[in-house]
Amino acid sequence: MDNSFFKKLASRLEGELLFDALRRSLYATDASVYRKLPLAVAYPKTEADIKQLIDFANSNKVGLIPRTAGTSLAGQCVGDGIVVDVSKHFTQIIELDETNKTIRVQPGVVRDELNQYLKPFGLFFGPNTSTSNRCMIGGMVGNNSSGTTSIQYGVTRDKVLALKCLLSDGSEVTFENVSKEVVGEKRVKDNLEGRIYGFLVDELSNPETQKHIQSEFPKPEIHRRNTGYAIDELLKSTIFGGDQEGLNLCHLLSGSEGTLAFTTEITLQLDDIPPSKAAMVCTHYSTLEDCLADVAPVMGHNLHTCEMMDKVILDCTKNNRSQLENRFFVDGDPAAILMLEVKGNTDSELEQQLDALLKTINKSSLSYANPILKDTDINKAIELRKAGLGLLGNMVGDRKAVACIEDTAVALGDLKDFIGEFTKIMDGYGQEAVYYAHAGAGELHLRPILNLKKSEDVTLFRSITTDVAHLTKKYKGSFSGEHGDGIVRAEFIPLMIGEENYELLKRLKKVFDPNSIFNPGKIVDAFPMDESLRYEVDRKEPEVHTLLDFSDSEGILKAAEKCNGSGDCRKSHSMNGGMCPSYHATKNEKDTTRARANALREFLTNSDKTNRFNHDELKEVFDLCLSCKACASECPSNVDVATLKSEFQYQYQESNGYSLRSKLFAYNTAFNRLGSKIPFLTNAVYKSSILGGLLKRSFGVAEDRDLPNVYRVDFEKYLRKQKGNQVPTKQKVVLYVDEFTNYLDVEIGKDAIDLLVGLGYEVTLFHAESGRTFLSKGFLKQAKKLAQSNLERMKGILENDLPIIGLEPSAVLSFRDEYKRLCPQNALLESLIRNTFLIEEFLANEIEKGNLSSELFTEEPRDVKIHNHCHQKALSNQKVTFDILNLPKNYKVSIIASGCCGMAGSFGYEKEHYETSMQVGELKLFPSVRKASENTIIAANGTSCRHQIMDGTQKQALHPVSILKSALKN
Repeated sequence: MDNSFFKKLASRLEGELLFDALRRSLYATDASVYRKLPLAVAYPKTEADIKQLIDFANSNKVGLIPRTAGTSLAGQCVGDGIVVDVSKHFTQIIELDETNKTIRVQPGVVRDELNQYLKPFGLFFGPNTSTSNRCMIGGMVGNNSSGTTSIQYGVTRDKVLALKCLLSDGSEVTFENVSKEVVGEKRVKDNLEGRIYGFLVDELSNPETQKHIQSEFPKPEIHRRNTGYAIDELLKSTIFGGDQEGLNLCHLLSGSEGTLAFTTEITLQLDDIPPSKAAMVCTHYSTLEDCLADVAPVMGHNLHTCEMMDKVILDCTKNNRSQLENRFFVDGDPAAILMLEVKGNTDSELEQQLDALLKTINKSSLSYANPILKDTDINKAIELRKAGLGLLGNMVGDRKAVACIEDTAVALGDLKDFIGEFTKIMDGYGQEAVYYAHAGAGELHLRPILNLKKSEDVTLFRSITTDVAHLTKKYKGSFSGEHGDGIVRAEFIPLMIGEENYELLKRLKKVFDPNSIFNPGKIVDAFPMDESLRYEVDRKEPEVHTLLDFSDSEGILKAAEKCNGSGDCRKSHSMNGGMCPSYHATKNEKDTTRARANALREFLTNSDKTNRFNHDELKEVFDLCLSCKACASECPSNVDVATLKSEFQYQYQESNGYSLRSKLFAYNTAFNRLGSKIPFLTNAVYKSSILGGLLKRSFGVAEDRDLPNVYRVDFEKYLRKQKGNQVPTKQKVVLYVDEFTNYLDVEIGKDAIDLLVGLGYEVTLFHAESGRTFLSKGFLKQAKKLAQSNLERMKGILENDLPIIGLEPSAVLSFRDEYKRLCPQNALLESLIRNTFLIEEFLANEIEKGNLSSELFTEEPRDVKIHNHCHQKALSNQKVTFDILNLPKNYKVSIIASGCCGMAGSFGYEKEHYETSMQVGELKLFPSVRKASENTIIAANGTSCRHQIMDGTQKQALHPVSILKSALKN
């Protein structure tokens, strides 16, 4: 379609309509195996915008694909029409009715954020998913989501009271429970709503139709069933001979995947917050069969959770940094674990339930270990289970656990037999499946491991799915339990519900949507399940040469392909973690880890340029990446976008040149070294509104930033003076004086010497530039040369296994991180990684060994709030800083629940990034610092963080070393 059509449409919208190559590629995929390049992406601001889109779609025979977080596993959110993303603007909580325990929201409200809002009222929305910290209510309705809580609170369909929708002709309608009389009034009206009610009454009143539905649809006791449209649910109305008063078409639209109407408001039934006392028994099994045999007996108890993880999932978590601590309860090497949670309002009530559950478990004697978890340990176990889905994408290479048959649900009594037959099918294909499931709901997420880049595995993809569809039909189960039909399973709906019922669904779709503008190709007239795959089948992959070593992922292309689209990077700043700070500020899909990985994959795969990195679209998508490295640990697939960005910058600049400003920041240490020879003059120029202002304008530095002072200090002389007559009582250590400490943060360097000497360590110094400034601007040749030089210079230190202690996280942690990719073959690398420590890590280890105690420090009471550097959060941990600042016995220490500060080295200094930088700081960090009393000490170990805190709050933050040095006795 000619872009002039879209330009005209865009001019009529209050929101945005984008149709550039980047946006289209970013929305071509979701969390499924499919890729469909849309014509455009719309971000409507108002209902009037959506009406304009509906009118355009009808006039031009274009599909509208509704989308919120885009975490769908079956391909619901991809299509070749206009993707309509409501996640940015339709995010309002409209009205809470405490008395009736209901709430009205827009579809872009995040599930966990809704429950944060409801918590003070003692209410919550029960259905959840493993994506609950970013999935949105609109997507949950479209998909009829359920999650771990469904055995206690039901599925989304059970909670939807009303839906305000725009129909395919643009008319507004509210679907809610209406009486038989009102249905009679509506069906005779000469409008689309009337025709819908009339069609349903006529069709579903037919006894023969009812008979077909009842005989072919999944067993009614399977409450997770999304196969096709839920016309079986409507038969429960008294209008059709059921026992439920009235008729509520919300039951039909829930799970309809946006194919019948466009929802703009949702009214939900809420529940009281669950009992506060909880315990979880994690039963361990040597075989999957033993695990499954225990499901039915334990479900005789009032469980709030009955989840299963198998060995494949558990093994994935062994290699994920953020999940290692959550494995604390895993005993041995189980084939499977059941997570069984009971709750009570009092301790005695909880213990009664727990005792009864344990009796049932012990009676079967099938499990070999049954650890009991309470309090925060339960949350750790739940996080481990939640991470499982994304962790599956962390398998190195092209073979992945593929979502196709992962949504089967059967009656609980059929579960063991079904799995037995399923295993035989998989054995016949030589497949080791992944078992990951909501066992208490009779649903197991069963995934074959396939390489969908190869035609033979695409053939298996269809064959396995077909065979399991027939098996599910045999047990009268649901082929789409909670993840929906989408593309992968819609093709099998005629088999699952019978041809007569399928034809009824087609007629139903035709009445609702005559021109098939709403999410075409889903549920009826389905796209083929083995076409439009994310990767072109049997295509020779391009050779992409890089300076950094990506052999751990089999190359940079596969490193980008590790992103499976699960969208963990779309969680907001109000959730735990700090991944994608720029997304937190902008709420643009473009600014997520997923977008950056997808864009890199897209352009590296499909580029016709000699340098496949040489695309302005890639420059745009990486532009707001702050290189915080949160994704390296928080992304379940460990997609390290900071490293991908460094390689991109290098490759792009090799073709397009290195800007003067980039050179200024990259070679900042050289300039500081020069400036430190005449520091008074240099600083005077920097502080001058005329000369300093001219410098900032000339190099594109934000006017509101202060250029940091430079200093000249002889640290060797200072160390000799501080040693004096001291006789060291502790081990020899090497204090690494990095480029920031050498010329900018010199007082911190002095404080570190004072502290270490004062604590009795024998201190020597190692001066070196880490290469951080080169890495941050993509000057990889220079960074590599520097890394090789540093390793050679450290040879003697490393051969003697001396601890190298660093002050600036971004500098010292590059030794453990980027040096692996810069100098992968260097024989000294392993020793460098083993012997490099943040000073907080080293001192925390010394505390643990009993070498440091509180007696050495003041007893004066002080409050301390900590903001740690992003690289420490990603590559180390925050507890070490907390531990060392608790050495003074009367220091009350807390960690600010902040993500990235927003400065990120040169990023926050750059004129075009200043606003985003400050927005990031305002999300959590600045308000927390401002709330602190005047006497509270703010601790921040990153030089960028301290500057950002000063610029954003006018409060001085101190390095933890400086705080401890001041707290030393004598």
